[in-house]
Amino acid sequence: MFLHSVNLWNLAFYALMVFMATLGLWDVFFGFEENKCSMSYMFEYPEYQKIELPKKLAKRYPAYELYLYGEGSYAEEHKILPLTGIPVLFLPGNAGSYKQVRSVGSIALRKAEDIDFKYHFDFFSVNFNEELVALYGGSLQKQTKFVHECIKTILKLYKGQEFAPKSVAIIGHSMGGLVARALLTLKNFKQDLINLLITQATPHVAPVLPLDRFITDFYMTVNNYWILNARHINLTTLSVAGGFRDYQVRSGLTFLPKLSHHTSALSVVSSAVPKTWVSTDHLSIVWCKQLQLTTIRAFFDLIDADTKQITQNPKKKLSVLNHHFIRHPAKHFEENPAIISDLTGTSMWVPVKVSKWTYVAYNESDKIYFTFPLANHRKIYTHVYCQSTMLDTNSWIFGCINSTSMCRQGIDLSWKAELLPTIKSLTLRLQDYPSLSHLVVYVPSIHGSKFVVDCEFFKKETRTIQLPVTHLFSFGLSSRKVLLNTSGLFYNIELLNFGQIYQAFKINVVSKCSGVKEEITSIYKLHIPWSYEDSLTIAQVPSSTEISLKLHIAQPENESQVALLKMYTSSDCQYEVTVKTSFSQILGQVVRFHGGALPAYVTSSILLAYGGQLYSLFSTGHCLEYATMLDKQAKPYKVDPFVLMIKFLLGPPELPKDIKMISLDLPFLTIVLIIVSWTTCGAFAILLTYLYYVFKIVHLQASLATFKNSQTVNLKHSRRNEKKSNHHKDSTVHYLHLSANDAEDSLRMHNTVINLLTWIVLLSMPSLIYWLKNLRYYFKLSPDPCKPLAFILIPTMAILGNTHTVSIKSSKLLKTTSQFPLPLAVGVIAFGSAHLYRVPCFVFIPLLLHALCNFM
Repeated sequence: MFLHSVNLWNLAFYALMVFMATLGLWDVFFGFEENKCSMSYMFEYPEYQKIELPKKLAKRYPAYELYLYGEGSYAEEHKILPLTGIPVLFLPGNAGSYKQVRSVGSIALRKAEDIDFKYHFDFFSVNFNEELVALYGGSLQKQTKFVHECIKTILKLYKGQEFAPKSVAIIGHSMGGLVARALLTLKNFKQDLINLLITQATPHVAPVLPLDRFITDFYMTVNNYWILNARHINLTTLSVAGGFRDYQVRSGLTFLPKLSHHTSALSVVSSAVPKTWVSTDHLSIVWCKQLQLTTIRAFFDLIDADTKQITQNPKKKLSVLNHHFIRHPAKHFEENPAIISDLTGTSMWVPVKVSKWTYVAYNESDKIYFTFPLANHRKIYTHVYCQSTMLDTNSWIFGCINSTSMCRQGIDLSWKAELLPTIKSLTLRLQDYPSLSHLVVYVPSIHGSKFVVDCEFFKKETRTIQLPVTHLFSFGLSSRKVLLNTSGLFYNIELLNFGQIYQAFKINVVSKCSGVKEEITSIYKLHIPWSYEDSLTIAQVPSSTEISLKLHIAQPENESQVALLKMYTSSDCQYEVTVKTSFSQILGQVVRFHGGALPAYVTSSILLAYGGQLYSLFSTGHCLEYATMLDKQAKPYKVDPFVLMIKFLLGPPELPKDIKMISLDLPFLTIVLIIVSWTTCGAFAILLTYLYYVFKIVHLQASLATFKNSQTVNLKHSRRNEKKSNHHKDSTVHYLHLSANDAEDSLRMHNTVINLLTWIVLLSMPSLIYWLKNLRYYFKLSPDPCKPLAFILIPTMAILGNTHTVSIKSSKLLKTTSQFPLPLAVGVIAFGSAHLYRVPCFVFIPLLLHALCNFM
């Protein structure tokens, strides 16, 4: 009864773990907003002109190519070199195509046509043969060197031109952005060859899956160089992340390190980018029309009118990127904007003395200046807020100094406004502008269009509301809410106790409106002050709107500001804001941030079970069941569901063992596999070794089944002859019983070994896939991350595949071998969670000791 109850409890626990894992995976892969990106289309047929490289370079990099993008007449004209535009180089990422340049290239071409080709960009793209560099890092350095050669080749195409460029701008998607940053680490690379770097969904901080040492070494080299040389790096860099839709590269990995002495780097999530305001997945970030339009607007604003190339002024470059990617004031970019504006002409001046004011403009024939005297308002209120639904780029709000009712000149406050999807808004703290006597709102003469302008004065404390989030383990059963029942236009809700990546909540905003006939739009903006990962939700009120609340970057320890829910509301509506814990999104955050460490934890659990089996063999002479040892030895980790699934896929729960010692063909097979590893790919040899091991086990299981069947027949035969030879029968049964037990012990041991070996094969698969994909270019993989492991693993598994537990029971090394898996399991978690390529090294050690037990 107790055994049955234990199994039921275990089954219930496993079911709960699978259910929680499923919830977390669902949140990562499906729990995000729909794709709101518009597709970017080509108006003419895209053409990719192959740039001829020097013969020596083409021979050194036979799999790589350089292309120039073009369409229609532009493509025809530029088949004859040299070129006259501004060079931009696109670098695709993992398995990426050079043709991904067409979206940004086409939009840039249309923009150039709009200004009659006063300026235009030439978009180049590198063909990396769609290499899987996120899985195999051995070619990253080669790609970096090739890009260096491409830059030099591109600049030669402009030789002799009046405004020949001396540098290129780079757009890098995914791992292409990391390759671009790696250029600075090359010995002979001149930093001046790059004037701007924009990366899209690039994991700058660490690899998504550190599957080999070449990837981690490459990351370490690049990041260490950028940190140690931050004072000397003048390259303006922008990193754009996709947000929660990008489940391949989580946005937290894309943020460049914030260094006090390196101010030329910006990191932003696409949902926070003005005029974009959408989350993108890992592929759509290169064709999302909203984001590419923003990128091209920034490129054209970066042009220096004197050189007709991208400016070399780092301050201007950073100002342009801030303008387009961080905070857009609803005005065209100006390098030196006029702070003082003339307020003259035939216009009406209308004084406004109320604290809250709304004006609906429709077919206005005259220009109107509405003036708000500030003297009286300063005594009562702390802030003023204004918004306009007219989203033109003209100045619309000013401040007058020492004026009575009107002023000839005013300070242009429009540059401090913020563009939102349906309004442009401005909030001023009155004490920051003590010299202002009046606030002036300008309404231009319009025909056939309608817009609304609102202003209100308020005290900060009346529009700032604190809302503590619910406890992590409330599981959504409890909630906290606030009611906004005043007629304000703007509220700040401070989300207290929210700042960790494992926190996740659902915010529900219910709006109720009275006497409203027209459609009203409200905007809810989640603002994270310590990183540019804001997100906006547009709601048609009255309505009930759900907002997900979770983070890409945790709140720094020295950060005092709290996350805000900024609400741009209607004065005719009341709003109820409710927050409660979302358990499914918490699980999603766990998977998103820690899912990559799962192989290390599973392997650690198997190692513990393996050690337990070896010890039971040493202490009792029998090997216990794998599942039993997993429950006994690996309780803290509770990873049985995953292991049982693997065991189910591999075959029956009892993997067989033979009663035969090491065969004579073993040395020959070992030598052949080692030669395969040396001449082709180490992972390929490991896979062949694995298949050999599985074949041996399946064959031996069949032999054991036949042996058991023959045993049954022999027992029946012995009963018939029991009277003739009773002593002979007893000894035969005793012999068969011992043989069956030994075989079962061996089966249990090999069950665990096959699980460990499976993880070694899985973690070596990326380099095998890379080798197979590039087999037409070279037969031998170099560098090969799996070759050293293969040389030692091949003879080890050959021995283990031809042995059984009887041969190691009396080994002097068995006790020591049984004690090794525990510290190795700890090592797997400590050193393998963040560097998966180290896991096979820890797994291999007990397998080697197990094999040596046959000889010692």
